[in-house]
Amino acid sequence: MSPLTTTSIAGIREIADQFDHVLLDQWGVLHKGDAVFPEARDCVRALRKAGKRVLILSNSGRRSEDNVERLALLGLPPEEHDGVLTSGEVVWHGLHERAAPPFNAFGRHALLVGRGNVLSLVEGLDFVAVTSPSRADFIWLAGLDEHNADLDAWREDLQLFAARGLPMLCANPDLTMFTSRGLMPAPGALARIYQELGGIVHYVGKPHPAIFAAALRHLGDPKPERVLVIGDSLDHDVEGGRRAGMLTALITSGVHAEALANGGDTSGAIRDLAGDPIRVPHWAIPQLTW
Repeated sequence: MSPLTTTSIAGIREIADQFDHVLLDQWGVLHKGDAVFPEARDCVRALRKAGKRVLILSNSGRRSEDNVERLALLGLPPEEHDGVLTSGEVVWHGLHERAAPPFNAFGRHALLVGRGNVLSLVEGLDFVAVTSPSRADFIWLAGLDEHNADLDAWREDLQLFAARGLPMLCANPDLTMFTSRGLMPAPGALARIYQELGGIVHYVGKPHPAIFAAALRHLGDPKPERVLVIGDSLDHDVEGGRRAGMLTALITSGVHAEALANGGDTSGAIRDLAGDPIRVPHWAIPQLTW
């Protein structure tokens, strides 16, 4: 299959013989914040009945267990999948072990930016959450919500952080996120602005390699070519999966729905939107369906 060709499929069953494991995105694939899509839950059940392992791989800045509990509330109980691995979980373990870059280079005082109870991010870690940039050693960007996602409102603070030379640890590289007000900028977009202002940013999460390496370890180190990444983002799910040597399937009703809504040549539209072969998926499917 050419890296510039995307094959449209009606259901995952059509390609089930080509993989043994699935790395499954959350937002835009399993749900959009309200409830797990019934057809997506049925697909996860069918995948596991077919002997596939299904690991939910998320660019959530929070710990995996938080997401397991949230998914259960949304309609996908833990006994129906093979676990959740978040970028926040990878960050927590990296900071706990402090054995490899960039985690071994950060000081102990973290300026936390997130949603909900941000203090839970440092539980079990030898780190101190601070509120003043003058006391911070680094910025820990775990999340945004619809109340603090105005990127222009951040510029003055970001300039101050950059002037102080504070490195940023971005635990959620997503560029956009679904909210009750529609699509809004996500932490990855804020981190990009920080880079433009001269700040140093370390990313953990899709499409960066650490989370895919951690996912393979979680699955028992299978061959990457027998792993299928299913997601709705060309920039995160598809690029990350391809760079890791995995198969990729794009959900076209997710974050790129508007750009791909015209119909016609789906493969060509995806190729044009991707702009680079590394972001072109092997398959495209309107929604997660068996």
